[in-house]
Amino acid sequence: MPGKGRRKQGRARKGTGAIWEYRPGRFRGLLDLGIGPDGKRKRISATGASVEEVQEKLNAMKRDWLLGLPVGEKQQTVSEYLIRWLEDAARPSIRPTTYQRYATLVRNYISPRIGTVELGKLSPVHVQALYADLERDGVSPRMRQFIHAVLHRAMEQAVKWQLIARNPCAAVERPRVPRKEFRVLDADEARRLLEAAKGDRLEALLVLALTTGMRQGELLGLQWEDVDLKNGTIYVRRTLLEVDGRLTTGETKSGRNRRLDLPEIAVEALREHRKRMMAEGHPGPWVFCDTKGGPIRKNNLIRRWFKPLLEKAGLPEIRFHDLRHTAATLLLTLGVHPKVVQERLGHSQISVTLDTYSHVLPSLQKQAASRLDALFRSAQ
Repeated sequence: MPGKGRRKQGRARKGTGAIWEYRPGRFRGLLDLGIGPDGKRKRISATGASVEEVQEKLNAMKRDWLLGLPVGEKQQTVSEYLIRWLEDAARPSIRPTTYQRYATLVRNYISPRIGTVELGKLSPVHVQALYADLERDGVSPRMRQFIHAVLHRAMEQAVKWQLIARNPCAAVERPRVPRKEFRVLDADEARRLLEAAKGDRLEALLVLALTTGMRQGELLGLQWEDVDLKNGTIYVRRTLLEVDGRLTTGETKSGRNRRLDLPEIAVEALREHRKRMMAEGHPGPWVFCDTKGGPIRKNNLIRRWFKPLLEKAGLPEIRFHDLRHTAATLLLTLGVHPKVVQERLGHSQISVTLDTYSHVLPSLQKQAASRLDALFRSAQ
């Protein structure tokens, strides 16, 4: 019968399967892969507009079969896979705020551009095109780097789940972010800021920020059970998070708790703060609470307290996070060992500390040279 069973003779090579023209301009191929791990015989088929196209599809499926990957099934798209990955792999292993960030990046940046591509066909070319498209659309380098990190992590999981043979992001250069200089306060400016906060309801918060380098969420998540005024120590055990407009607590960014020894100025500030909170009728659990005794929202802290405080001190506008950088910089310029600074800041590795505060190292080099010079000259 016309259009049925007409074979295109002599077009398939031995061992590559049979390919025939089943209607004008359309070809079908069939390949027997043998007995699979389940004890069943596996046959695959493919169609295309030419013998070469069909042969390429059969070869790709055979290659996946040899690698232990599923073949002959409807391939899920990148978008379908990322939804599954977010729910099954990402959500159980990351903080709620991080999950929200991942989901936003997938929804707004990744899926609209490469979401319809079949997962098994996603290539480094697709990924590179994604980054180029994002750059043309004015997406910042830092945001493109976040997107790369999320997509790379998702594809790595796809490799572990044996959905793809290799991670297409591994062959693409990670978007580069120009180093952004941050503004730190020098010792005189830090003193001016502390002076401006004298007698303020949240004076102790500023003192802790400048003497411990704690993150904003860690400071706002601090509870009185974490504070040991007798021994002058605090324990950083949690961070305050805002998820879907609701305040909650989560583990620290590094996932590890840490113990910090406090200078006397911080101990005294916390003692006075404790008295002030008791007088207000707020015995706890939050060390730093709003006027109703609840946790403080980050945006409220910045808008209603931190920015007015900077203005009162006559200082330029900086981020609250720059207080953390200020604390670290002051410690390093005072000669505190970088390992100690790393532990106080809660960095996962000392390389993070050294890289972040590399601007301080030249002055420390000069200080070391001067001390060596003084040591050996005194011996002459």
